This record gives sequence, C-alpha cells and structure tokens, in this order.
Amino acid sequence: MRCSVARTLDVIGEWWTMLIVRDAFKGVTRFEDFHRNLGIARTVLSARLDRLVEAGIFIRRQYSDHPPRSEYLLTEKGRDLFPVLVTLMQWGDRWTAEDGPPLRLVHEPCEHATSPRLACEHCGGDVSPDTVRPEPSSAAASSLAATDPA
Repeated sequence: MRCSVARTLDVIGEWWTMLIVRDAFKGVTRFEDFHRNLGIARTVLSARLDRLVEAGIFIRRQYSDHPPRSEYLLTEKGRDLFPVLVTLMQWGDRWTAEDGPPLRLVHEPCEHATSPRLACEHCGGDVSPDTVRPEPSSAAASSLAATDPA
C-alpha cells in the first residue's frame, strides 16, 4: 500500500511492539528485563524482538558467550520512534488517565516539565489538522507517471 501510515503500522502496529520500544527508551536492553517488566509470554517477546531486529528498529548484540545472551539496542531508526511514543503518551494522558498522567517528561537542559508539540520546521508554527493540507509528494507524482498507461 502506498501509504506511510499503513507501512509504519505494518512494522510497529502490534500492541506489544510499542511497549517493548517504550521500555527500550527507559533503558531496558535484555530479554529477561523486557519479560519481567511487561509480563509478556516468552514466545511472543522473542517473536516481537526478532521482528524489530529484522525491521532495523533494534540491533542484537551478544553480551555473554556462556550461556549465549544478547541485548537489544535501539538503532537510529528505532530512536526515531520517540516522537511517536511521546504523542501516544500525550493522547493517553489526555483521554485515558483518569487520575492524571502516570509520569511527566522533564527537559534535562532546562529541568522543566515539557509537553512536546508538533511544529513547522520552517516557521516554528503549530502543526495541527487545521494548519496543514495533504498534497502528493514529488515521489508520488513520479510513481503515478511511471504507472500511467496514457
């Protein structure tokens, strides 16, 4: 499907996947720690970690030979999921956290709690459904031209 949302969900759309990625951002790297933190079945965790390695979200690095043990480290591609995770957290804080948000994000350089926002990289203005319009990209236009029989 020529849709970036659909392609992304194909990689990270399964429920456990983003929880594994969330824990990785909190510093978890080892199978046993993911298992203990999430309470996920070992077979499911193993399959999800394999899929995340295959997708380039994690790299697997062996840290013990006897017995063989590996840790899972976020790649640049994986670290680029941070804004996705934060946006999911913000939505959950607003719509599902009846007793208030379970945690807050503190911007370490200034030590203030923060709520990241989407902003235009050109002018700095807020990005919202009311301030943007979708247009086909040049890649989409060239792809259409290549498949157009006319």
